[in-house]
Amino acid sequence: MIRKFTKNDSEQVMKIWLETNIEAHSFVPQEYWRNSYAKVKEMLPEAQIFVFEDEKTKELLGFIGLMKNYIAGIFIVQAGQSQGIGKALMDYVKKKYTSLTLTVYQKNSRALAFYQRENFSIQAESTDNGTKEKEFIMSWKRGESK
Repeated sequence: MIRKFTKNDSEQVMKIWLETNIEAHSFVPQEYWRNSYAKVKEMLPEAQIFVFEDEKTKELLGFIGLMKNYIAGIFIVQAGQSQGIGKALMDYVKKKYTSLTLTVYQKNSRALAFYQRENFSIQAESTDNGTKEKEFIMSWKRGESK
């Protein structure tokens, strides 16, 4: 079940955020994510967040966070990856927005492939100021497909 984030979700969301970032971005030192934890947690109320909750166990299995129509991140627990949770979250926000943008590390081939399957197209390249890693700026518009 997908629902809006509540304050009670903060700890679970942040645990998923930290674990998923460390696992998905082995090319970024773990300390970068650990050092960013407090700042990200502080920013949660500013974002529009939707969580995917297991209907039986009530465990959060993933979430997507947006700042207006910018996807700040989509995070799925490791055991829940490749189970359709990310697709469900993406479909959910695609119904709410007519266009979406995001950035993805070029080295994160799994995420890049996911976004391309979701009809996001590469618009430009940039470098993340915090990690100095190259990333793609991608966008999606309703009604457009590759």
